[in-house]
Amino acid sequence: MKYSIDKQAKYVIVQPHEEKIDAALAPELKTLFINLAAEGNKSFILNMVDVKYVDSSGLSAVLFGNRLANEQKGSFVLSNIGDHVMKLIRISQLDRVLDIYPSTETGIDAVLLDHTEKNLKTENEE
Repeated sequence: MKYSIDKQAKYVIVQPHEEKIDAALAPELKTLFINLAAEGNKSFILNMVDVKYVDSSGLSAVLFGNRLANEQKGSFVLSNIGDHVMKLIRISQLDRVLDIYPSTETGIDAVLLDHTEKNLKTENEE
């Protein structure tokens, strides 16, 4: 799978450079999330700008990334989703589970806001 990674202090942007995320590529995407989490990354932004098609295996990989981030008290955001992929996400009712933003910039803002809120909550509990 071709992809780029942009690691920042509080999040990692993963951008697949593939038109399809299907059964052939989904295991590699899951492995990528596992490796990033093992490096200590907690929040992920999956920039889907190049992705035109996702099958059930691809959606499973996306949900895996979401679960991994949530287990680590991080955030998981999807951005730049095309119409066809968004239609599939809505049919699967995953738009109720996933945080979806129209652009990577708004996704970054959401992750940073979530990070700030979680830090404030932790400070208030102490």
